[in-house]
Amino acid sequence: MDKQSTIAFVLIGIILVVWLQMNAPDPVVDTPQTDSTKTEAVQNIPVEKVDPQQSKPATFEKIKDETVNEIKEVEVAERVTTIETDLALIELTNKGGRIKKFFLKKYKTWYHNDVDSSNFYDSHVQLINTSREGGDFNLVFITKNGKLINTKDLSFNADSKENYYKVSKEDSVIVNYKYSVEENKSVTKSFKFFGNSYSSQADIILDNMNDMISGYRYDVEWATGLNFVERNSADEANYSNAAAFSGDERVKIDASSVGDTETKVLNGKVDWIGVRNKYFTAIIAPQNPSDQGGAEFKGEHVTTEYGDREYYSANLRIPFNNQNYQKDSFNMYIGPLDYDILKSNNNNYHEIFEFGSMMGLSIITRPISEYLLLPLFKFLHTFIPNYGFVIIVFTIILKFALYPLTRQSYKSMKKMQQLQPKIAELKEKFKGDQQKVQKETMKLYSTYGVNPAGGCLPMLLQMPVLFALFTFFSIAIELRQEPFMFWITNLSAPDVIFQLPFKIPILNLDTITGLAPLLGITMFFSQKMTVKDPSQKAMVYMMPIMMPLIFMNMSSGLNLYYLLFNLFSVAQQYFINHQEGEELVPVKNPKKKAGFMQKMMAAAEQQQKTQQTTKKKKK
Repeated sequence: MDKQSTIAFVLIGIILVVWLQMNAPDPVVDTPQTDSTKTEAVQNIPVEKVDPQQSKPATFEKIKDETVNEIKEVEVAERVTTIETDLALIELTNKGGRIKKFFLKKYKTWYHNDVDSSNFYDSHVQLINTSREGGDFNLVFITKNGKLINTKDLSFNADSKENYYKVSKEDSVIVNYKYSVEENKSVTKSFKFFGNSYSSQADIILDNMNDMISGYRYDVEWATGLNFVERNSADEANYSNAAAFSGDERVKIDASSVGDTETKVLNGKVDWIGVRNKYFTAIIAPQNPSDQGGAEFKGEHVTTEYGDREYYSANLRIPFNNQNYQKDSFNMYIGPLDYDILKSNNNNYHEIFEFGSMMGLSIITRPISEYLLLPLFKFLHTFIPNYGFVIIVFTIILKFALYPLTRQSYKSMKKMQQLQPKIAELKEKFKGDQQKVQKETMKLYSTYGVNPAGGCLPMLLQMPVLFALFTFFSIAIELRQEPFMFWITNLSAPDVIFQLPFKIPILNLDTITGLAPLLGITMFFSQKMTVKDPSQKAMVYMMPIMMPLIFMNMSSGLNLYYLLFNLFSVAQQYFINHQEGEELVPVKNPKKKAGFMQKMMAAAEQQQKTQQTTKKKKK
């Protein structure tokens, strides 16, 4: 490549490096004794101090004298009903008639190896956030006299006779919770769970509540987001957000910076609302969305003693018809961010799955990830059980697929290397006349049919695929806690081999991983084979040092892929460089071989001649 092409390519690389640094997750801090997901006791420690004088929403009991004089205050002890399915263990409580805890059987906590494996509750992911006051699938509405009611504060009566139910396969179980305001006036919440699905159903029945609910609406609330369940909470917070699907598109709420508070209100038909963290999600969808409905969101990004946290509340606005009896039905999904499972629900749930975007290229990278990378990745896993070996085969296949582009790029770079002695002679011959050097260099390119951008353009065409791969490896739940071999025990996390006693400034790095330095070594050999211009030799050492430092905090799955890709690239470059019959010879018709840059130089030269002619005429 000539100097201008090299500068352009370096600028592209710098942009990539800056983006990686901005989006790199914070280093893992090995402090399990303070992690908010370690045990139930720790989990219940509030992450923010709550003002004890802060007023709470009024309950029916508090407004009974103003609204319903016949209400009697009755203390009801908490009763927990446990439902075990093939996929989850669910705890329901009569306090608010809501979901208390939701454990996933197939997904372990990051510290599961440090606890008794027989203790299900400590070793499995639990998605309901109990560390903050809020509610999950609660009703919120305003009474006729202007009081705010939230059913999370009410004690419902459960109709279930048993405290434990087990359902599997196609079987299902229904649990009803009823709060009676007075005789023939009640709020009922009904849950239906299936044995073989993360999806469930819920009904809300308002019986003779038309003289209490005002505003022709009530809200269904998910107020506490999801529990933080990953070791690196800062990285998990980076992927947390709330969203809705409305008007055939996803609307996202993301408080991405510390101190941010984001709010949003949607009016009209809303197909679903959802909250998510890095690997899991909770979605609520009305079975019959109304054009008079809507949604409301709030998100906040805070720093706590446990690290960065993002909390989201999402409310569905449901029209109230002011009738004696109203029943509204909802579908719920609480489970993994597995693209195929989400898509199988046929309600655009898969839109909450983010393949990610790099440098604003999501319109290009999402289709590549959605229709090429993810299907290929899952197909390979059907007969290769270890995901590390899946990545190896995955890399080989992609390398072969990109071979025509990389081959053309390497061949062009080889020709540029062969021209370097001739270009050096021109620089020496026309020393001090840069314009003449450029003109003669372009003429030299034309003589030998070399396109100076030929080594860059094929690589640029590959970049959308490489960007898609970068984001794909960052969000693939298939890699979560999956081991490979040796010290690589979790392909979704950095493969730490040494903890530094200090942090490296700017990079905020205090760990050393195994794959990142190996990545730097392969990058060094790659640069050594391709960079021959003495003026560019700094790149041979700069990139192999800088990139490993940036990739030190990346997942071992991503680093394994790039390490293998570099190894194959070095082998390919070596093979092309040592092929016989590739001597540089002048082309028969140089003008026909003129590339884009030669044409640009010719146009610039013609324009300069025209300007000189014009000046002479004026004189």
